[in-house]
Amino acid sequence: MSSNAPPLLANATRDLAAFAAKIKFEDIPKEAVERIKYCALDSIGCCLFGVTLPWTKHVQAMVQEEGAKAAASIFGGGGKTTVAHAVLVNGTAGHAFELDDMHKESIVHPGSLATPVALAFAEAAGGAPGRDVITGMVAGYEVGTRVGNAATMSLFLCGFHPQGTSGAFVAAGTAGRMLNLDAGQMQHTLGIVGSQAGGLMAAQEGAMVKRFHCGRAAQSGVYSALLARRGFTGITDVLEAPYGGYLSSYSDKPNPGRLTDGLGTTWETLNVGYKPHASVTSIHTTLDALADLMRENKLKPDDIATVDAGVSHMTYVHCAWEYKAQGVTAAQMNLFYGLAVIAYDGVAFVDQYREDRLHDPKIFDFIKRITARVDPEIEGMGAAFRHAARLSITTRDGRTFKREILNRRGSPENPLKPEDIEYKFRHVVKSCLTPANIDKVMQLVGKLDKLDSTSELISILAAPTAT
Repeated sequence: MSSNAPPLLANATRDLAAFAAKIKFEDIPKEAVERIKYCALDSIGCCLFGVTLPWTKHVQAMVQEEGAKAAASIFGGGGKTTVAHAVLVNGTAGHAFELDDMHKESIVHPGSLATPVALAFAEAAGGAPGRDVITGMVAGYEVGTRVGNAATMSLFLCGFHPQGTSGAFVAAGTAGRMLNLDAGQMQHTLGIVGSQAGGLMAAQEGAMVKRFHCGRAAQSGVYSALLARRGFTGITDVLEAPYGGYLSSYSDKPNPGRLTDGLGTTWETLNVGYKPHASVTSIHTTLDALADLMRENKLKPDDIATVDAGVSHMTYVHCAWEYKAQGVTAAQMNLFYGLAVIAYDGVAFVDQYREDRLHDPKIFDFIKRITARVDPEIEGMGAAFRHAARLSITTRDGRTFKREILNRRGSPENPLKPEDIEYKFRHVVKSCLTPANIDKVMQLVGKLDKLDSTSELISILAAPTAT
C-alpha cells in the first residue's frame, strides 16, 4: 500500500543521521558538555539503584541464564554479557524508579538510554575515552529528543510510552556514534530502530513492563546500529514517510519541523532537567506546592480538610486516575498518592515508594480529601506549561491557602543547582556504593571530558553493590 500524500518533512531522517554521524566533541558547546556530565552522573545513580530492584532482577536473571559473549558489564555485579544484553538490563535499571532525567517537550528520559549504551560500547572497546562517551550521548540526546518533539504530546495521548518509542532513537543515535558509523549507516540505523519502537502507557497502572520499555529501547538501538554496520537496511525516510512512517503512525498531530529546527545550533541537550522526586515529572509542581504551603503555614495532615489540584489536561489524563495500590509503578505515576505522601513525609523519594507503604490506611484517608481537575487557564498556556499546577488547601478551621507553580523544580526554567544534583546522587546510591566509591565516581564523571580511558569508572559500576 502507498500514499500520494507529500512527505511530512523531506529528508529529515537523512539530515538527523548525518548530524549524528558527523558530530565531534569539538562541535559541542562547553555548556552542553557540562550538562551531559551531570546527566551521566544522574543516570549512573539511577542505574545503580535500579539494578537492585525486583523488576530489574527478573530481566538480569533472564539475561544471565541465556549466557552470551562477555563484552560489557551489567552494573552492580551482574557479570558481563553482550553489549545488547547489558543495555537491556542497565536501561531497565535506569528507568526502574522514576528518577531519571527529563526532556519536557519530547517527554523522553534520555539519560537512562544514552548512558548505558555509551558506557557499554566504551567498555567493549577496551575503555574508550570520556570524550567519546560524551559525544555519543549528545548525539543520542539530540536525535531522540527531536523525534519526541516532532511527535508532540499527541503520541502520548494516543497511548504510547515516549520512552519506548521516541526513546529508541536516543539509543540508536548513541550506538551509531559510538560505532563511528558513517551518515548512510546511521540513516539505516534510524530506519531500523523506528520499526522497533514500542511501549503502551497502560503499563503505568500496575505493571513492571513500563521499566522494561527503556531496556528494550536501549537494546533496539544497539541492535539497529550493529545491523546497519553489517549492511542491513532500514526505512530510509522512517521519520517523514507519509504512510507507515514514525510520525504518521504514532502521532495524530505531529510537528515535523521540530525534527531539524536549529539542528547543530540549538542544543536540545541543554533542555534536559533532573528529578528531585521519585515520581512522574508531571506531578512535581503539585507536590512542591503542597509541601511549600504545609511548611510555610505549619500545617499537619490532620489540619487539612480539602486539597484541590488544578493541572493541565495531559497531567490529568496521565496521573489523576483512581489510586488502588496496584504496585510501585502505579504509585509513582499517581497524583493522589504523591500528594498524600508529601502531606505525611514532606518528601516523595525512595522510601515513600516502598511496597510496604502502598497500602497505608492514612494514605487512603488523605486521598479522600483530594480533588483534581483540568485548569482551563493552565491548559490555555499551551504545551510548554503542561507541568504547571495550581493548588488550593482548605483547613478544618476554615482557612484557605493557594500556590501556583508554573515551572517544576529541576526543569531548565527552574533548575536544580549542581550541589542539588550531587546530593541526589549521593542519596540514591548510598545503599549501592561505599562512601569512597561514591566520591570516586563523582570525581571521574566530573572530569569525564579529560579521561583518556573510562575503564576505572566502568569497573566501579560493574562491581557488586555495597549491599
